[in-house]
Amino acid sequence: MRRRVLGLIAAVVLAVLGAGVHAAQADVDTATCKATGGKVQYDSSTGLWTCVGGERDGEAVV
Repeated sequence: MRRRVLGLIAAVVLAVLGAGVHAAQADVDTATCKATGGKVQYDSSTGLWTCVGGERDGEAVV
């Protein structure tokens, strides 16, 4: 029983840390897009955030 609880706790912690890494990465790309004169917009046809304008025009924000 203890192993199951510890396994569940470990899985939740890893999932939270993994989501935090992606969010931090997206902030870096958003800042880069804005710093080069662009704006971040959501494209509903592709389901992606993209940089519009500036040096990174048309690139996906990951």
